[in-house]
Amino acid sequence: MTLDPRHDSAIKHVTGRAEYADDIPEPIGTLHAYLGLSTRAHARVVVMDLAAVRAAPGVVGVLTEEDIPGENDVSPTGLKDEPIFAGPLVQFWGQPMFAVVAETRDAARRAAKLADITYEDLPHVLDAAEARAAQYPYVTPPLKLERGDVAPALEAAPHRLWGQMRVGGQDHMYLEGHIAFAIPGEDEDVVVHSSTQHPSEAQHMVAKVLGVNSNAVTVNVRRMGGGFGGKETQMNLFCAVAAMAAKKWHRAVKIRPDRDDDMSATGKRHDFVIDYDVGFDADGKVHAVDGDFAARCGFSSDLSGPVTDRALFHADNAYFYPNVRLTSHPMKTNTVSNTAFRGFGGPQGVIAAERIMEEIAYALGKDTLEVRRANFYGTEDRNVTPYHQTVEDNIMPRIVDELEASAKYQTRRKAILAHNAKGGITRKGIALTPVKFGISFTATWYNQAGSLVHIYNDGSIALNHGGTEMGQGLNTKVAQIAAEAFGVDFARVKITKTTTEKVPNTSATAASSGSDLNGMAALDGCEQIKARLVEFAAEKWQAKPDTIRFADNHVHIGAESVPFSDFIKQAYMARIQLSAAGFYKTPKIHWDRASGKGRPFYYYAYGAACSEVTIDTLTGEYIVERTDILHDVGRSLNAQLDIGQIEGAFIQGMGWLTTEELWWDKQGQLRTHAPSTYKIPLASDRPRIFNVTLPDWSENRENTIKRSKAVGEPPFMLGISVFEALSMAVASVDDYKTCPRLDAPATPECVLMAVERLRKGRADVS
Repeated sequence: MTLDPRHDSAIKHVTGRAEYADDIPEPIGTLHAYLGLSTRAHARVVVMDLAAVRAAPGVVGVLTEEDIPGENDVSPTGLKDEPIFAGPLVQFWGQPMFAVVAETRDAARRAAKLADITYEDLPHVLDAAEARAAQYPYVTPPLKLERGDVAPALEAAPHRLWGQMRVGGQDHMYLEGHIAFAIPGEDEDVVVHSSTQHPSEAQHMVAKVLGVNSNAVTVNVRRMGGGFGGKETQMNLFCAVAAMAAKKWHRAVKIRPDRDDDMSATGKRHDFVIDYDVGFDADGKVHAVDGDFAARCGFSSDLSGPVTDRALFHADNAYFYPNVRLTSHPMKTNTVSNTAFRGFGGPQGVIAAERIMEEIAYALGKDTLEVRRANFYGTEDRNVTPYHQTVEDNIMPRIVDELEASAKYQTRRKAILAHNAKGGITRKGIALTPVKFGISFTATWYNQAGSLVHIYNDGSIALNHGGTEMGQGLNTKVAQIAAEAFGVDFARVKITKTTTEKVPNTSATAASSGSDLNGMAALDGCEQIKARLVEFAAEKWQAKPDTIRFADNHVHIGAESVPFSDFIKQAYMARIQLSAAGFYKTPKIHWDRASGKGRPFYYYAYGAACSEVTIDTLTGEYIVERTDILHDVGRSLNAQLDIGQIEGAFIQGMGWLTTEELWWDKQGQLRTHAPSTYKIPLASDRPRIFNVTLPDWSENRENTIKRSKAVGEPPFMLGISVFEALSMAVASVDDYKTCPRLDAPATPECVLMAVERLRKGRADVS
């Protein structure tokens, strides 16, 4: 058996043979839909004249709010605040107002531009701080986490500092954009092929919009060309529009927006304005933290509640705060409704913790790593989080110690200090930052998964589960689990497309839970079948059950070995059931949001990164010279896939904090709405030296699948090491006397302005 098979679609990806939703052959008569978007951030619609749209060449019809047979809402939270089509009130620039359905995509796209709409403009706000100042409402109730007595501890602390940090958002920039392809069936039935991370939610939303039961709607997902959270809820609207059009005109309908419209009309990572008040002592140990986290949520709730909650859950990162109060402010703004993104609010919390450690270090003239280490969670004490969960599996000190040694952090830091002391145009920085990330959905009910396992009478295995494949290798890992369970080659197992027809009520493939949940559900199905096969073998061969093993493509029964295919054929002839529905739910977790207490996470994933940068103080441009990562995945299910996930997550996290800048103009229009104006990292931006290692000694103390740990989201926050290294390089201009307080993203312009600000401050002092 191959222990570490490559991604099951790797060859298909590089040869172009991997099939996506847009590659499905279109039935004769397929129609194409396109959205008409608003051109105001906040306004009442006085007149919407669509006559020219309907009269355009190739147009079959138009869908508006009045054409929705069920509910005009695709809100995932049930707050009914997210209409498919805006009614009389427009709440952000780019909000869908109608859909054109035409014979070709080009005809629909051109016709959508012909709408004649008269608006009555209303005041709008675009920023979280602006929204708080204007007393805009919350999109969802805020959360407060509190432990200890914060105010007296702040007052009594030997040292105290205040600060504010702005953390930008991020576009998902998946290679495959949003797409839905609906095929009408008889009666109320409709089948929707889509690029969604949450097929069951899309199914329920389509049913609600059509006014039918969920059993009339089937949602299929073979694979996605990237998701990163952007296809957890945002695909619902596209699925609903395609399904409505398909049922109305009794023809297949596809909808796929251009990249510009995709970026304008769909949500992004939440940007935050974070205020912090910190008390600490001369050793750098934190005595108290008071933090306010205001997020730009957009016009509706979407997933802003759980996203801003998770930001607070991770505002401690790897550090113990004896007295702490953290408050979220999920602000309504007249922008697109922000949504899930890799890390789901966690990165915004972690970077706040790292800024606090950095601030303390500069205030005391210490190495930032020294301050970080002084505040790490303990094992026997100092181990309770702000949400009152005990950290039981803390391996952070060992992770950091090993990385510090392998990356030669201290030696390199001394060399960098010496380089910077010479002055000159280039300055260097180095930072070693940790991440502690909680694994589980914070909505407890999502921590469940199902599977359907079939063994056909030729010995081939088909497996279906509720997770979706978006390039992360989930199907490969689940197939490995099934192959190992039955002791057969990986090639014997086929993972079929994700479909709501086979596994119902699935959770989104999100929260880094894909392998944890679906792997366990698949194993449960396999074990059910194995139990029947063992009973059959014990009876037929008169053997004891504990002498029966599945290995090497054989079933070993005492001293006799039967080829797996032959054994399955005999079991079939003996009428043994060769199919099972597996199920899994995460144990131990619970959460009481009202009290801010519980155990929202089953376990924690740990990692650390050491990054070195060089900046040009004349231009603000910079190079990432080297990054070393040591990241904990427990007992890896597939080291190749896990290292790939760590590398990709780090680069994406680095991009969030350096080059990826979202910018709205004063009228509320997103101007960075295409690759021409929005810069994701290129291959040339990667660290010149890039070392990624998995600790071979780690295993999950909890009973996860094969004692592995989640890997999708936690490494994203390792990109903070680049941001912190940039900060050190900038601080050298002022001899490290001041924390530069870089905001994110630290674009070259921002770095240059920070350098000039510190230079000016030094000149003013002198």
